[in-house]
Amino acid sequence: MSAVKKWVFLIIDLTKFRISLFVTLSAGLGFVLAYQGLSKEMILSLLGVFLLASGACALNQYQERREDRKMERTKGRPIPSGRLTPSSALKISLSFLLLGFSILCFGTNTEALGLGFLAVLWYNGIYTPLKRRTVWAVLPGAFVGAIPPAIGWFSAGGSPDARILALSFFFFIWQIPHFWLLLLDYRRDYENAGLPCLTQACGLKQVERIAFLWIFATAVAGLLIPLFGIGNSRAILGGLMILGTWLIWKASKILFRRPQESPFRSTFRTVNIYILAVMVLFSLDHLLY
Repeated sequence: MSAVKKWVFLIIDLTKFRISLFVTLSAGLGFVLAYQGLSKEMILSLLGVFLLASGACALNQYQERREDRKMERTKGRPIPSGRLTPSSALKISLSFLLLGFSILCFGTNTEALGLGFLAVLWYNGIYTPLKRRTVWAVLPGAFVGAIPPAIGWFSAGGSPDARILALSFFFFIWQIPHFWLLLLDYRRDYENAGLPCLTQACGLKQVERIAFLWIFATAVAGLLIPLFGIGNSRAILGGLMILGTWLIWKASKILFRRPQESPFRSTFRTVNIYILAVMVLFSLDHLLY
């Protein structure tokens, strides 16, 4: 593998490309819903969000480098694997953040820039340190997921009304089972790294029930969005009903699993497919009708 290709894959790994891309897509959804379509102005907004998300993820890896060395899931990341020094990772993360803030500053508006700053501050300054202190860090941490759709919304000139609150609330709710399913699947890793684990405080069965309740709440939150004026067509309502029913049915596996079964990873994928499908549904509704 050439040096350039190795460097590209290193950056992709450091910036958690798939997570950063999802964050960008959620901002794009907010823009499309506010603008009622596509616009060339959204390019700078989404580029700024992508760079901020990439920088924040890279900074998160720098912050959690010691814990990452103790976890099977993360010990192959650039810093713990020795492919990148901590100082280099920090410089890269700050460069991405500076570029992202600059683009939002000169290419969007004050609201988008302020929300971008809040997202980074909350993720890296509050949520990441809080994970080492309490098993309930995911609850305030989920607020980070509610911000990108709002950045897109305000970048498109949207007003601060109930519509964006409903959309952001949906993303907030989704973040919680998304994280807890990951925790259930890798709970041994979290314990080995010395991180507070909810299964230690509540027990595995209780956490499974809690995770399912939050998945159910995610489906309900999705169904509530049209009530606030976003996508109240029959196609949207029908699509949300079908997707919500499918999500709850698939997630029920974690309640009725046998002791030797581990459906957490498949349920984690299901929750992610669900939110992507909802994003596509709302986007197509506003782009085609």
